[in-house]
Amino acid sequence: MTTSAAPLDLLLLPTWLVPVEPAGVVLKEHGLGIRDGCIAFIGPRAAALKLEAKEVRELPGMLLSPGLINAHGHAAMSLFRGLADDLPLMTWLEKHIWPAEAKWVDEAFVRDGTNLAIAEQLKGGITCFCDMYFYPKVASDCVHNSGMRAQIAMPILDFPIPGASSADEALRQAIELFGDLKHHPRIKIAFGPHAPYTVSDANLEKIRVVAEELDATIHMHVHETAFEVQQAVEQTGERPLARLGRLGLLGPRFQAVHMTQISEDDLALLVESNTSVIHCPESNLKLASGFCPVERLWQAGVNVAIGTDGAASNNDLDLLGETRTAAMLAKAVAGSATALDAHRALRMATLNGARAMGLESQIGSLEVGKAADMVAFDLSGLAQQPIYDPVSQLIYATGRDCVKHLWVAGKPLLDDRQLTRMDEQQLTATAIAWGQRISGHSE
Repeated sequence: MTTSAAPLDLLLLPTWLVPVEPAGVVLKEHGLGIRDGCIAFIGPRAAALKLEAKEVRELPGMLLSPGLINAHGHAAMSLFRGLADDLPLMTWLEKHIWPAEAKWVDEAFVRDGTNLAIAEQLKGGITCFCDMYFYPKVASDCVHNSGMRAQIAMPILDFPIPGASSADEALRQAIELFGDLKHHPRIKIAFGPHAPYTVSDANLEKIRVVAEELDATIHMHVHETAFEVQQAVEQTGERPLARLGRLGLLGPRFQAVHMTQISEDDLALLVESNTSVIHCPESNLKLASGFCPVERLWQAGVNVAIGTDGAASNNDLDLLGETRTAAMLAKAVAGSATALDAHRALRMATLNGARAMGLESQIGSLEVGKAADMVAFDLSGLAQQPIYDPVSQLIYATGRDCVKHLWVAGKPLLDDRQLTRMDEQQLTATAIAWGQRISGHSE
């Protein structure tokens, strides 16, 4: 399974290796070899030990899986974590978040907030995230410097936003950034029309034309609440998803975030167009937005990925915890204990996220030839014993504090719980200083 005699850069020897593809497989006492940032070998431990490697790492009691993929969030909003809790979505947005953004969001805010989010995500086993926030060029710089992987969506709304005075200007900036970064190995630029109620048909048409030309993805909040759908039907006689379908936006490059309201017609449209759904269970629970019927979507063949949403409405960027919530909630919503089992939940948090971004040939599973984006979870602790199925223990009995090591493109970004490229103390101090300024308690 190894293609040449050149030595491996790194050979990992975990107790369990969960490739995600093929589905449901757990490989015990296997090794994984990395060369030039890609997976070059997967095979039994005995065969692995015969290979020449510059570095060999034993990972006893650890489960090696693909890195987690956080398929929706607003990274810089980490600096608004806990600012306006226990409120419904529109009150939260209109009375608290939008005014705070108007007052505080600038390039420095986005830089510091994005770095905070990147560090939190790396420590939680996330190797790739989808971001949708203002000043995307600043966020891209943060991702570039961190060594992480990301899809960065430029938010586009009908009214001015921080960093762009109009929808046309936001679209121009997105096209320019797409061009600048189209050959970047770890960053993908997407278009982010905010939501059906903030973007007109004319602007959606422009976005569709450009995205088609560039073969770019579109990332959008859709059917987040029953109120959003009801209001659209009252005003136009059309459900928002049907409108997006009519305008030609839906398709394999479209990421529909939230989707808590799904009629039979909506489901047919999702299936027919091969649109991906991004499920954000904890944000939806906290804002009482509704429940995405994950099992129904899954059984119909819709690709469902998972996201944390921003830390201002979650309040953490803990994708492992999010996946556990998703699995539990899927069972309650479907009325079936067999809905979204642990192995499928892990697939939702890895390969399905990659598929939503069009990156499934590069990341999302541990397969020879793919990028070495991986995370090692330590299952040796008291709370994980005894282990019958390590994937069940990971999803149902393990917290993100068990993330021990993490690699992106074969490079270690977390080593024995320590960030290798970022200064945790500095990030914490910066976040505290922002909190004092925003709350009016700074000196």
